[in-house]
Amino acid sequence: MDRKIAKKSKPWGKISLALLAVGSIAVVSNLYSAQTTGKSLQVAQQNITISSVSYGTFEDFIPVRAKVTPLKTVYLDAVEGGRVEKVLIEDGAIVSKGQPIVKLSNTQLQLDVMRNEAAVTEQLNNMRSIELSLEQNKLSHKRNLIEIDYQIKRLTRLVERERVIFAKGSISDNALRDNEDLLEYYKNRRQVTLESQKTDNLMQAQQLAFLRETNQRLEESLVFARANMENLNMKAPVAGKLSGFDIEVGQSIQRGERIGQIDDPSAFKLQASVDEFYLERIDLGQPATLHRNGAEFTLTISKIYPQVNNGQFRIDLTFDDHQPQGIRRGQSLQTKLTLGDPSEVALIPNGAFYQDTGGNWVFVVSADGSVATKRNVTLGRRNNRFIEVLDGLDVGEQVITSPYSSFIDMSRLDLGS
Repeated sequence: MDRKIAKKSKPWGKISLALLAVGSIAVVSNLYSAQTTGKSLQVAQQNITISSVSYGTFEDFIPVRAKVTPLKTVYLDAVEGGRVEKVLIEDGAIVSKGQPIVKLSNTQLQLDVMRNEAAVTEQLNNMRSIELSLEQNKLSHKRNLIEIDYQIKRLTRLVERERVIFAKGSISDNALRDNEDLLEYYKNRRQVTLESQKTDNLMQAQQLAFLRETNQRLEESLVFARANMENLNMKAPVAGKLSGFDIEVGQSIQRGERIGQIDDPSAFKLQASVDEFYLERIDLGQPATLHRNGAEFTLTISKIYPQVNNGQFRIDLTFDDHQPQGIRRGQSLQTKLTLGDPSEVALIPNGAFYQDTGGNWVFVVSADGSVATKRNVTLGRRNNRFIEVLDGLDVGEQVITSPYSSFIDMSRLDLGS
């Protein structure tokens, strides 16, 4: 009996399905790998800087560029305005205390002073006239008392004689009574005069005290008016070096206008600008050091200016014992400002990577040096040489410390030769 033989099919379909499945798996695997490993970039090692994490001494300081300024400065302001008549000294000269500097003229001020002087003199004369009148009044009371005492003494003797004569009947009763009444009048007048003198003396003492106080104030006003004239002849208040003195004959100077300053030519301080990042770590009395001509000089922060301009604030540094020889005003010096005590910690070299990452992460190089992967770290203090490592790195590991600007968005770097 015949039977139908089935034709065998070729396996190409199964092979195609198998290849398609393998390809799909490869694509999925690559996508998964890309999602888990992030972006990568091929980087040549000669284009980057690799540094090791080490254990060492961290000196907590910052380098500061400071400018030499005078330790003491006295500003010259015109007490009275006027026209410059004569300039008696040149800018930059060394002056002594009380030395004339410039002579001004002010016609209106001169007239005002003359009027005030005349008015004060007139008031003083009036006060002296009142004082003289009070003294004359006091003398008048004394004369009245002398006259009354004389009359009382004369009448007392007269009444005593008339009483004897009246007893003998030689005079009348009316004559005796007239003299007795006159004696009584003078005695009463003396009592009233004494009371008036006492009251006048009290009032005069108070009035004289007031007049003397007024006279003193008027005399002081006169001295002040004359001193205003002297202010037109400006003199150096202290000894030192004159600077900023740029005026010419004929120039008009306003009252209160600054015409220069006098600096101490032998004593200086340093003034520096510090990044506002360190504002909370700067305090009065903090030490600093300066190396110059092979010697070390110590300084101390004496003043902190809290105003922040362009991300910086200013500080004043004064020398502790002695200052370097030969320094000049306006000269720039490199100093080292100490922020804390030295300590033994894990360190990495300070590099440009810090500006790109803010110290929050770094690229850590593998042990075989073939790749570098992104890792979150915690960094602490830093100076111009090292950065303190707080967490995320072990001593002996290597990190990239050169700039990250060209691969800051990458998660892994393939390091080629």
